[in-house]
Amino acid sequence: MRKAFSYLAICAVSALMASCAPKPGSLEISFNYNKQVGPGSNQYAVWVENAQGEVVKTLFVTEFTAKGRSRDGSKPQRGYTYRTSCVPTWVKHVDAENLTDEQMDAFTGATPAESGVQIFTWDFTDQGGKPVAKGTYRFFVEATYSGASVVTHCGEVTFGAPAADLPVETAYIEKSEDRIDMITDVKARKL
Repeated sequence: MRKAFSYLAICAVSALMASCAPKPGSLEISFNYNKQVGPGSNQYAVWVENAQGEVVKTLFVTEFTAKGRSRDGSKPQRGYTYRTSCVPTWVKHVDAENLTDEQMDAFTGATPAESGVQIFTWDFTDQGGKPVAKGTYRFFVEATYSGASVVTHCGEVTFGAPAADLPVETAYIEKSEDRIDMITDVKARKL
């Protein structure tokens, strides 16, 4: 009986892990996240655009950037509206002002409480879950450090291309030497 239970438990765990594993053909973006202290830190967004520069899908944006924070119980104002350094490229490209709160909810998540590796997967679908057209897409990871320094990591992936590690370029909009190690070792793989 014990052996049968162990076997069933192993099968259940294996099935769960397989269902959570990224699908072949997906794009996987990963990076090391070092939680920072101080105002304006720990804000980042991960998204994909088509060849025309239109946002196809936002995979993640930190909650403060998208929803803001209220300390007095009033409705919060979106963080990027009063801390304009919060991932400004994402804000502009996604046209954040014209997104509803419900649309923002679809990709907003809590800022990680602990440092560690963050992994995001894109399955070549748009924000509505529909498959995208064959072609080349640009992926972005943008981070705000200490309320002023902003860095963007980006690269390209082609829908239908074979599995491969993809090059990632890094560019600073504004660079401060303070705490620039919030996001490091950005990697992208076509699975």
